[in-house]
Amino acid sequence: MGHMILAAEGALSIDQWRHVEELSRTLTSAQARWISGYFAGLDVGIARTFPSDATIVPVAAETVRAGRTLTILYGTETGNATEVAKSLAETARSQGLSLELFDMASYKPRRLKDEQDVLIVVSTYGEGDPPQPAIGFFEFVEGDRAPKLGGLRFAVLALGDSTYEFYCEAGKRLDKRLEELGATRLSDRVDCDIDYDDAADAWKKSVVELLSAEKPASAAAPAPSVFPSAPPVHDKRNPFAATILENIVIVGRGSSKETRHIELDLGGSGLSYEPGDALGIAAVNDAPVVADVLEVAGLAEDAPVSVKGETLALQEALRERYEIAQASPRFIEHWAKLSGSAELGRLLGEERAAERVAFLREHHVVDIMRRFPVTGLEPESLVAGLRPLQPRLYSIASSLAFASDEVHLTVSPVRYSLHGTGRTGVASAHLADRGEMGSTLPVYVQSNPHFRLPADDVPTIMIGAGTGVAPYRAFLQEREARGAGGRSWLFFGERNFRSDFLYQAEWQEHLKAGTLTRMDVAFSRDQGVKTYVQHRLLEQAADLYAWLDEGAHLYVCGDAAAMAPDVHEALTAIVASEGALKREEAEDYVRRLQADHRYQRDVY
Repeated sequence: MGHMILAAEGALSIDQWRHVEELSRTLTSAQARWISGYFAGLDVGIARTFPSDATIVPVAAETVRAGRTLTILYGTETGNATEVAKSLAETARSQGLSLELFDMASYKPRRLKDEQDVLIVVSTYGEGDPPQPAIGFFEFVEGDRAPKLGGLRFAVLALGDSTYEFYCEAGKRLDKRLEELGATRLSDRVDCDIDYDDAADAWKKSVVELLSAEKPASAAAPAPSVFPSAPPVHDKRNPFAATILENIVIVGRGSSKETRHIELDLGGSGLSYEPGDALGIAAVNDAPVVADVLEVAGLAEDAPVSVKGETLALQEALRERYEIAQASPRFIEHWAKLSGSAELGRLLGEERAAERVAFLREHHVVDIMRRFPVTGLEPESLVAGLRPLQPRLYSIASSLAFASDEVHLTVSPVRYSLHGTGRTGVASAHLADRGEMGSTLPVYVQSNPHFRLPADDVPTIMIGAGTGVAPYRAFLQEREARGAGGRSWLFFGERNFRSDFLYQAEWQEHLKAGTLTRMDVAFSRDQGVKTYVQHRLLEQAADLYAWLDEGAHLYVCGDAAAMAPDVHEALTAIVASEGALKREEAEDYVRRLQADHRYQRDVY
């Protein structure tokens, strides 16, 4: 009898897989190539150790822990829920818990009836909607065909933004619905604002401790790591200082808006990205905005303040650590207590959500401070009501295959007036007004697995307005570099043809080379009646439906409030008319496109 090896041929044990996965997330492309060579050499030694007549005994993949099964589900739009869910899984595994981890987009919801313990991390998109990739999961769970879940225990972590009326609504919906289906809460739902780290960490710790306490004594302890500590990875908590290589205005003279093309150097960062990903920028607040807050507060810029155990000058803390432009419900509540304002106090409570959101649209932090003054304010009292400053995400407008060690962005600075004074976006104005060539910006890559190119031979339909065209520049660069043969069709919309045709020369080159098969444009202010991209879709309804019928993947990038819903409505109308379908049937068709990942959106 030959020697016994507890593995399927070429397969790894679960612990080995975990180590490989953990290591792979830390590797640069050069390190990955080196380690592949290392293991190729190691294979020679292994082959000498085990004779060719060794008997291979398959071992089933570990999918359940001793006792009850554990599954972690996440629904995400920008990747935050993914990050939290993966961290939760790592924490659980470190305590010897076996589990399965799924994106709701790929999870088969009919499996819920067979689950025992389920932990859910889900973000809210727009006005209380679930993340677009998770829509199918929500429709099943909230539908009439959802099974009774009397044997299920669950806990929900909801991510959201408290400045929206329907704060954490997606998580609230799932929490309520699972209870209606007979499931039992492991712990109460936790709602997290945009600064979710501390609340999420506390929730992760509590649910893992609860489940670990139930773990049978015979359950195996987690295996110690066999790999040395990895070098630091540049991510949201440890961004890379990228040098600005180019920062130019790409609209013509007389344009009614400003749009910039920005190129950053990623050399030496170890960062990589795919077309469709986003770049996170850890920008800082503009000095005049900081000065306004200090003046109204009556505080000195060098006044000391404690920020997470670190003592900083107040000016530095306000510039680099806190959101000091857009106010939040937390700040309203805090300032109501400090000022004693009954008017602010009346804005609190769930029944006042719509009124509170309207108030926040019209009042920044400094506006609230001016309108409801507080005397004798202390630095600690000021910052106690502020949220941590969050990075801003921008769709990447380049392909690494085209621009090695670089990342390109397409940015329109946010500028507007409020209460008679000019206001600007934190990151966009930083890029436009203070992003000199040669200066650096702290950046990291935010993966977006739900906005990906299909196989090279699959047709693509790309729909974008304004800076929403950015990822399609990356798509076409990638397809050109790969020599992809699939047809592509771009719908682009902006204000004026002469001044706002972003990357016009590049699209013309792609058309000439055949990388771009067709292009339709809509310039809304070039004629009396405004024409947008959804109108161009309707004009090309027959051809558009034919492309979809032939397997095309459709992408939408741009404004979430108007453009994306209008395009969705136009798409549904096209499917109904060209497919001779009833409205409900057309909606089902579009939902199937989404479920099959043939209709993907990157909206903001």
